[in-house]
Amino acid sequence: MTPVVLPPCVLAVAVLTALAALPARAETAAQPTTLDRVDVTAADTTDAARKALARVPGAGNVVDLAKVSQGRVVGTADVLAYQPGITAQSPGNEGTKVSIRGSGINRGPGAHASGISVSLDGLPLTGAGGTPYELLEPLWLSRVDVLRGANGFERGALALGGAINYVSRSGRDAPGLELHYEAGSRGYQKRSVGYGGVQDALDYYVAYTDTQFDGYQRHASGDGKGAMANIGWQITPDLQTRFFVRYRETHHETPGRLTRAQIRNDPRAANPANLAIDASRPQPGSTWIGNMTTLQVDEDSSLQAGVVYHKYPMDLNESLYRQQLDYANLNATLDYRRRHTVFGRDSVTTIGLRVTHDLDADVRETLRFPSNGYPAGTHTRDFSHHGTDSTLHVSNELQLSDALSVQTGVALVQTRREVEVTWPRTGERLNERDWDYAPRLGFTWQASPAAQWFGNLSRSVEPAHPWSMIWGSNLFFPAGNGASSGRQRAPVALDNQTATTLELGARGTAGIGQWELIGYYAHVNHELLSVEVAPVPNLFIAENNASPTVHRGVEAGLDSTLYQGSTGRMSLRQAYTFSDFRYRHDARFGENWLPGLPRHYYQAELRYDHASGLYAAVNTEYASKTFVDYANSFRADGHVIFGSRVGFDAPSGRWQGWLELRNLGDKHYAATVTPGYDDAGRDVARSTPGEGFGVYAGARLRW
Repeated sequence: MTPVVLPPCVLAVAVLTALAALPARAETAAQPTTLDRVDVTAADTTDAARKALARVPGAGNVVDLAKVSQGRVVGTADVLAYQPGITAQSPGNEGTKVSIRGSGINRGPGAHASGISVSLDGLPLTGAGGTPYELLEPLWLSRVDVLRGANGFERGALALGGAINYVSRSGRDAPGLELHYEAGSRGYQKRSVGYGGVQDALDYYVAYTDTQFDGYQRHASGDGKGAMANIGWQITPDLQTRFFVRYRETHHETPGRLTRAQIRNDPRAANPANLAIDASRPQPGSTWIGNMTTLQVDEDSSLQAGVVYHKYPMDLNESLYRQQLDYANLNATLDYRRRHTVFGRDSVTTIGLRVTHDLDADVRETLRFPSNGYPAGTHTRDFSHHGTDSTLHVSNELQLSDALSVQTGVALVQTRREVEVTWPRTGERLNERDWDYAPRLGFTWQASPAAQWFGNLSRSVEPAHPWSMIWGSNLFFPAGNGASSGRQRAPVALDNQTATTLELGARGTAGIGQWELIGYYAHVNHELLSVEVAPVPNLFIAENNASPTVHRGVEAGLDSTLYQGSTGRMSLRQAYTFSDFRYRHDARFGENWLPGLPRHYYQAELRYDHASGLYAAVNTEYASKTFVDYANSFRADGHVIFGSRVGFDAPSGRWQGWLELRNLGDKHYAATVTPGYDDAGRDVARSTPGEGFGVYAGARLRW
């Protein structure tokens, strides 16, 4: 095995993290002894979310959007920046590639994401077909909770990467009227207006936001607009209900991927094939309507039920074919929690059910251009790919002593997949129902008031997306089938991806700051990996179950106060992720690394906050070289980029303004990589470029 050589910035964060483990002038850490009731209508739930995270026997993140919004917030990549264990990169539009512990390593930006169970306000957004992204508008959020790896267990989230819950702003944490505007390089503009309040037992928050941009690459412009509402009602002291509504339309051109040489010399170019077909991705309007109701049954038990209807049609024009998709889901959750004693010890038992069900997942395909004597608009195929995922999970947290807590649990998973070409009808239908299971054993040990150790041994289960069973099929209509000739005629079966993960880590506070250090090792079977078989314009990406693989890595975070005085504070936050994902004795690729993500990823920000409300910061990002094919024959370049920002946040909270400079050196680099099979050392178009130098400014008014 090739020895690991860490860059200087990585060695620095490792040393700082080790020093942080030494208890000194420590604040008392949250004792993981009880399960406190969390009121979903509380004005500030961020502290409660962090205390809840301290009870989880594994790694997680709590992201406060009040901090994120002190600079440009285009999308998910901005929200999840500076978070250990998370890689989030955008090609310049909203289709961010997010990966945790190698989840979704095979996906390109813009596709429905996989490998992470995503929720909005506790209601499942991720369905059988993956995770759409158009409703994740950052300005509508108050915080984001991340449970990495198998630690989303209690939410019924069993994906390899874990769970992300995006929490909406409410009238209790965002009262009054708020106006927000930001603008910058390459035609970027974002406008938003929001209003919230509380009236007796009701609280409410509504917002409208629109965005437009020209994009960094040519043929990369886009826009989006939408509105949301969050209305809560405290019916009785023990019964509350909350309604959520979101609607958003988006459209962006698709510039396509570039070669390494192009990114080095002309990163603003578009892929010629994408230009030739005017590739674009309109999403004409996604609707999200949900409810979450919580009943405090008695002093020791609660029942929470949620249901959501989600409709999200798409009109894909990214190949020679136009594919009009009718997507609609009905998703639900049910959770019962009870605090009790077992053998005289404090204990909490959770029983939950999470169901995601496709109401519609139907596609109509037509020719975008004349082909083989058939005019544009000719009907080529209709197909459907429906799925239902149901997870029943039971867990128990037992407090063995004041310092030691043990969590046990098991989840049962049923997956259903129904996939077929409905026109021209072939009768070759896939109809599968599978059962799987996922046990979990974990612990937290409060070694001192300033340091907590934790660990878990868990199994994860991730079924294949129904659409991948037909979109990547190798079964085609033969010649003589008119305009359908050469298109997939039947689906192929795919096994559930499973993984057994051992995770060990520690977190705490010390004189040098808040710190965390985690290591994990996962044996993955039937990993769902995709490969681009044919490029645009006749794009063909096939997904298959891989031979056994290993995912292992280290995640480290450190938030330090370097100086604290009467006039201000100097702080440094750092996040480092080491990723080692590879085959285990594959017949073709041996022990090759899996392509698509850098092995080393580091972000840091040095910031000064003056007591007057003025702040200034400089930041950096480092990513190592990334393999672009499974044969490990070619790599995208690594990069180091720098940025800065200054701003003023009025102590009254009434207004805020900021100026941000990104990629100060105008570095040319690859933001994302979509893997190929074996490029034989050739420089193939596999990467999307990161944004070059940019200037952005914004302001926010509240009253």
